[in-house]
Amino acid sequence: MRLFMVAGEPSGDRLGAALIRGLKELAGEPLELHGIGGPLMQAEGMQSLFPMEELSVMGLTEILPRLRSLLARVNQTADEVVAQRPHALITIDSPEFSLRVAAKVKARLEHMPTIHYVAPTVWAWRPKRAAKMAKSIDHVLALLPFEPPYMQAVGMSCDFVGHPVTTEPVASEHAAAAFRARHGIADLAPLILALPGSRRSEVDRLTPVFGETLRKVKAEHPGARVVVPTTGAVAATLSDRLADWPGDPLILDPRDQSGEAFLAEKRAAFAAADAALAASGTVSLELAANAVPMVIAYDFSWLTRKMIGAMLRVDTVTLVNLVSDTRAVPEFLGPNCRADLIAPSLSRILDESQARTDQLDAMAATMLRLGRGGEDPGLRAARSVLSVL
Repeated sequence: MRLFMVAGEPSGDRLGAALIRGLKELAGEPLELHGIGGPLMQAEGMQSLFPMEELSVMGLTEILPRLRSLLARVNQTADEVVAQRPHALITIDSPEFSLRVAAKVKARLEHMPTIHYVAPTVWAWRPKRAAKMAKSIDHVLALLPFEPPYMQAVGMSCDFVGHPVTTEPVASEHAAAAFRARHGIADLAPLILALPGSRRSEVDRLTPVFGETLRKVKAEHPGARVVVPTTGAVAATLSDRLADWPGDPLILDPRDQSGEAFLAEKRAAFAAADAALAASGTVSLELAANAVPMVIAYDFSWLTRKMIGAMLRVDTVTLVNLVSDTRAVPEFLGPNCRADLIAPSLSRILDESQARTDQLDAMAATMLRLGRGGEDPGLRAARSVLSVL
């Protein structure tokens, strides 16, 4: 079976790798994999056409300066799909890029099945995206249980497959204690994860706010330590941006070790953490899977902020809040992405048991609704893909 898969960022790389593992188990024949992906998909046997990191941009003003090069990559990718003539094209999130590829491929290979993994958030903003997407996508794999009807209403088939984060390994208490000991972090010292994003534009915009927030929190909790897990795409940028952060933050850099060793260290950090300050995105689910109470903060450029604000249809963008149908996780978006507003909320999580309990309950509900305890989402996704081939 020959497949062409396209992922544009680390979260998509994780989804793609889980799907590949599921297909290997269920397909009943060898897989020939082409496309674009990160280290996890490549570890499963896919050769990437070009580095996935080239596609990790977000927001209107972030995309515009690179539009010409991105459109050239769209054309290159579509041409490669046509040349390979796979049994299906599977695009994973990153709609600004992947759906353009799908449209060009569908125009030239009308009968090729096109599958998109991660339903667009039409329930949150820009509801007409689903109808536009249906012109080039046949089938959708949804991460959230309430999404299939939105896709089916405009003519696409859609299956809820759950989220692989529910089955990813969680470090033990022993590993968490060993992490603290290894890095000289006292057992009772508050440990805060700082996660300012996986894109350079996010890191540039959020690190000053995160740094000032942590400075205020450390004034109330002087023994607190900060750990910053990162990705290879932004590690160098992040090292520069953290020079003026308080308390000599510990950066977990994947460039310093093997992929598996880095993942083990990252899991141990999550298990050891007391709280997290994170950019909006799927990282909230990763934190929820590890039961780490969090505060979400995010900002766009002024123009992107205005456009999204005018189209937003929900009062929260944090997936834990949406899936659990609570508002347990505090979020500070756009004009509210300010240290003087964020810091008290982060301190409250460190200090107040009720705030922590509310989040832990919401996280447990989120994991249950996303499939924890059920069949592996990678297998469910694979079964859904095979059903339309």
